[in-house]
Amino acid sequence: MADEAKAKGNAAFSAGNYTEAIRHFTEAINLSSTNHVLYSNRSAAYASLNKFPEALSDAQKTVELKADWSKGYSRLGAAHIGLHQYNDAVSAYQKGLEIDPNNEALKSGLSDAQAGLTRSRAPPPSNPFGDAFSGPQMWTKLTGDPTTRAFLQQPDFVKMMQDLQKNPSNLKLYLQDQRVMQALGVLLNVSLQTRTPEDMDVPMDSSPPPMERKRQAEAEPSGKEEKKPEPEPEPEPMEVSEEREIKQRKVQAQKEKEAGNAAYKKKDFETAIQHYTKAIELDDEDISFLTNRAAVFLEMGKYEDCMKDCDKAVERGRELRSDYKMIARALTRKGTALVKMAKSSKDYEPAIETFQKALTEHRNPDTLKKLNEAEKAKKEVEQQEYFDPKLADEEREKGNEFFKEQKYPEAIKHYTESLRRNPKDPRAYSNRAACYTKLGAMPEGLKDAEKCIELDPKFAKGYTRKGAVQFFMKEYEKALETYREGLKHDPHNQELLDGVRRCVEQNNKASRGDFSPEELKERQAKAMQDPEIQNILTDPVMRQVLTDLQENPKAAQEHMKNPQVMSKVQKLISSGIVQMR
Repeated sequence: MADEAKAKGNAAFSAGNYTEAIRHFTEAINLSSTNHVLYSNRSAAYASLNKFPEALSDAQKTVELKADWSKGYSRLGAAHIGLHQYNDAVSAYQKGLEIDPNNEALKSGLSDAQAGLTRSRAPPPSNPFGDAFSGPQMWTKLTGDPTTRAFLQQPDFVKMMQDLQKNPSNLKLYLQDQRVMQALGVLLNVSLQTRTPEDMDVPMDSSPPPMERKRQAEAEPSGKEEKKPEPEPEPEPMEVSEEREIKQRKVQAQKEKEAGNAAYKKKDFETAIQHYTKAIELDDEDISFLTNRAAVFLEMGKYEDCMKDCDKAVERGRELRSDYKMIARALTRKGTALVKMAKSSKDYEPAIETFQKALTEHRNPDTLKKLNEAEKAKKEVEQQEYFDPKLADEEREKGNEFFKEQKYPEAIKHYTESLRRNPKDPRAYSNRAACYTKLGAMPEGLKDAEKCIELDPKFAKGYTRKGAVQFFMKEYEKALETYREGLKHDPHNQELLDGVRRCVEQNNKASRGDFSPEELKERQAKAMQDPEIQNILTDPVMRQVLTDLQENPKAAQEHMKNPQVMSKVQKLISSGIVQMR
């Protein structure tokens, strides 16, 4: 139930429904209060809603429950940054990096925390006009004045005012712009006069300029007013032109991406690459173009090209503070390419590391599945690389020597190594089962004996090992069945015949009731833990049989003619539950 609530929370978080995600994570925590991942996920959801005190509390709980989990410190650092506690944030990220030095999320968070700490320690600006540009009231005043209201339609003016809001000390850079001076006067409620010719040091000639005097002299004295030429349109401000061009390029880039997607679906990979490449050239601030082209390279088997695009996407995404999901996608694609290229077990290690990094960015089910598959493939390849029947036989012989010397732990060590070299050798399982039996480790011995029989059902040693373990566990009926099964494959095997004899003796002893009170009590306690015995005792038919054995001997004789009933009664007698007089 906790896992189900967690899955719902993850889905809501991925969809941006953070309040709903918090509700599901809380439900999961109520069901599993020691699961550190649940607190981590809820911390992330609180942080997404800017509820940083709650995010901090959950992050602290995460670290408390799992102190060696690097992601917990990432959550802790993010919460401290949200609360402007930059010293604590730096400390949290540094602790996380001690656990996982290559974690990119922790490195990025540490950089942000250090930058925030630097800003918090910087002295306040000394510009006397700083207050004039602060807060939303600046825009209110500029909008309310008829003159400056017109300036707000000019992007370059707006850009200058935005810069002054961020850093009033930059005012000296814009003093030559009369619009800024006019705006400053409005903001300070004073009249700032611009310099007139009388204010200037250079003498001014009040007569018209030479070209104007010539035009006046050549004009006909007709008294008609001369038509003034149409004013030339002012050139469009550079900022507006650049912004328009950027927007156009972005729109065109999206069209190229759509064309690439269509070609990809048709498996026209060369055309898809052309469109994605054009999109990248038009707009280098959208890393989806790179990840899409990487997907095409992956389909084409061009794994090196795929990884190069993925690395570029991650690097550019960090610079642009792109969505973590996009960075995770790039890392997942790279990990997939690394798996495709893997030839040895060591080749899987960078792929596994890349998938793990992707999961620190965004916990995607597909990425988690790929990680599990890569880890499984690595183990299989390791086993193949380690496989060596010759060395396996040598290790098994070493184990045999230690077994003869009754050094059973040392023998087990060599038998285990033999099985690593050749996991299909039933002899090594049989020998190790014998060692476990000698050491009294009956469950381990039984497991090895059953594996031995599984690998070679005709190998008599497997049945003698299993029967011996069951006999020592005083499960005589089961041991008898095992020995008899072995005799089907090797009818003259003396060990199996001896095993049958010992089991029959024990069963006869039980039938005669020759157990001491201590032995009887022990057998009965052990039998009551056996599921087969429990099923017999709860069977209504067998309950009636047991009643008839005590109260109605004639009916009991009829029951005993049934082979199945007889077998069950015999098991109860062997276990000491039923005693015959």
